[in-house]
Amino acid sequence: MAENRFDHLSGVRHIVWDWNGTLLDDNHANLTALNRVCEPFGRAPVDLDYWRTVFRRPLLDCYEDHLGRPLAKEEWEHLNTEYDRHYRSLLPGCALAEGVPGVLSGWATAGGSQSLLSMASHRHVTGLVADFGLEPHFTRVDGRKYDAADDSKAEHLVHHLAEQGIDPSTVVLVGDIDDDARAAREAGAHALLVASGMMSRERLEATGGPVVGSPVEAVAALTGVRSAA
Repeated sequence: MAENRFDHLSGVRHIVWDWNGTLLDDNHANLTALNRVCEPFGRAPVDLDYWRTVFRRPLLDCYEDHLGRPLAKEEWEHLNTEYDRHYRSLLPGCALAEGVPGVLSGWATAGGSQSLLSMASHRHVTGLVADFGLEPHFTRVDGRKYDAADDSKAEHLVHHLAEQGIDPSTVVLVGDIDDDARAAREAGAHALLVASGMMSRERLEATGGPVVGSPVEAVAALTGVRSAA
């Protein structure tokens, strides 16, 4: 029998969801904010297809490459402040990804538990999750509470799981960028990437892990492999 590309996920009992670009469809808001903050630096606007080929963490390195020059500390802080201002002004036009929140209920019905971990600020993401009425679905909701030295989600994921006493080997992180795969690997968890966010499918597949099109497809794959186990 041919090996299913999700077979290694048969022991997964807990999903850690990413927020931006995964459960929240905010690509337009992110791209618009990007173009607005880069305009004063003389950078012409870019489209989503292009940005998905170059976006990466650490964010500072990504923006310096995009602008073609180093950014002083004060410039980077101002850029971040302006980005947040533009992004927040566009948030009212952002919706949950297709199938959410139904897919969250479906995973719970299948016997799984789930939590949320975002690299957006903790206060910002917890407020949004509450506004969308999603809190009851999650055992824990964490945003970024401090800046890790390497700007990766890895350290935050380790803490997120430790606080809940969850065995990383039973966890899959569902996210939309390659840093989610890195974070899962370093934490001893699994990764399942969705090609609906800020990175192209080709770049996600280059991580070597499984890639699906949406949160609905992610849960369908996980419940399918658990049923077959």
